[in-house]
Amino acid sequence: QVQLVESGGGLVQAGESLRLSCAASGSIFNINAMGWYRQAPGKQRELVADISSGSSTSYADSVKGRFTISRDNAKNTVYLQMNSLKPEDTGVYYCYARTHLVYWGQGTQVTVSS
Repeated sequence: QVQLVESGGGLVQAGESLRLSCAASGSIFNINAMGWYRQAPGKQRELVADISSGSSTSYADSVKGRFTISRDNAKNTVYLQMNSLKPEDTGVYYCYARTHLVYWGQGTQVTVSS
């Protein structure tokens, strides 16, 4: 079992920045990758960014050049630095951790006003 606790969401204006954090606990030694999905109102959940245990990263095209995913292995925490935020980045952001199963955080709201 892996438990995930997210923090860092909020309300910002377009062009501003936010940093999301996701702290993992439990069977963390089995984690292969972690990352973030988001879900906007009325839309399907979409992958935002992923980081492997070897620190390889991938991003949705819509966030490339603006978002950066990173991990601190000592703290068992993954971060999503979000710069130059746009109103279309608004949504609930969910952290996940993948072992042979996928575990999810509770979600954190990000709202970007124009």
